[in-house]
Amino acid sequence: MDKVSARKLVWEKLKHVAIPDSRFHLDFNQFIPDFIGSDVARSNLVDLDLYKAASTVFVTPDNCLEGLRAQMALDNKTQVMPTYGMRRGLVVLSPDDVSKDMARHSVTLDSIENVGNYLGLSELRDNHKLDLLVTGASAVNYSGVRLGKGHGFFDIEWAMLYQIGAVKDSTPVISFVHDCQLVDVDLEVDEFDTVCDYIVTPNHVVHVDNPHKPTVGIIWNKLSDGMVNSISPLQELKLIDL
Repeated sequence: MDKVSARKLVWEKLKHVAIPDSRFHLDFNQFIPDFIGSDVARSNLVDLDLYKAASTVFVTPDNCLEGLRAQMALDNKTQVMPTYGMRRGLVVLSPDDVSKDMARHSVTLDSIENVGNYLGLSELRDNHKLDLLVTGASAVNYSGVRLGKGHGFFDIEWAMLYQIGAVKDSTPVISFVHDCQLVDVDLEVDEFDTVCDYIVTPNHVVHVDNPHKPTVGIIWNKLSDGMVNSISPLQELKLIDL
């Protein structure tokens, strides 16, 4: 199934369980929503040994992951999060930045940039080791092939992190979704698509054997027009590569 058709198929089901966003309502082309049962899915995720063993986690700014970001703060984990659309780069939130009674507030998109600290790629490379990546998705199949909103941000994030050595192809990736977003169909795979090791839903934890992860870094000629100018980490990466 092509990616556009897969998104449309899932989005029609997702609107019945999604929690509307205050900015985008149910426009899933603009955001990945929180959903009914995300608290159960979160419990499934934090029970995983790879979560318990992780010290520093890269987590996307998706609405469905806000509760997980709060849980990571309570669990004394350092988290690295891209700002929305990576417009202002990356933010790091360490356990020392968050008081326990403010954990939920601290990890919202409106607060995390004030509570945490902006993080450049060079600083990330030199001072942090990413043990785990967690992302939402529009859809994901049982082979770990995921689709985002259609803008390619997570694949770009993986490519940047791989290029600077912050992740390896063995670094696990978890896709966190509602059951209706887990689809039993073949999805087309591009060379830059980051396949997930685990899929976590309210009712399933799926382990994917030998998932493919890109190991070429940023494919500059594949980026959309204007993307480098609007994403500061890409600008920094160009300077690092000089």
